[in-house]
Amino acid sequence: MELPYKAEIIKDTDESGYVAYIPELKGCITTGMTIEEALENLKDAKEAWLSSAIENEDNIPSPQNL
Repeated sequence: MELPYKAEIIKDTDESGYVAYIPELKGCITTGMTIEEALENLKDAKEAWLSSAIENEDNIPSPQNL
């Protein structure tokens, strides 16, 4: 769960707040009203994404920055 995936954050132009995602983990995306909240939510999203991948025996890509 501690693999160093790169997080990307963009301002949400349709709603207020920010969108955070991990490009290597397709579908691992979340939002928050602040950058800090979006990053905190992304930790939970990453954990859920990885847990689901492990449970389903899906391929888990390595972080690009390794």
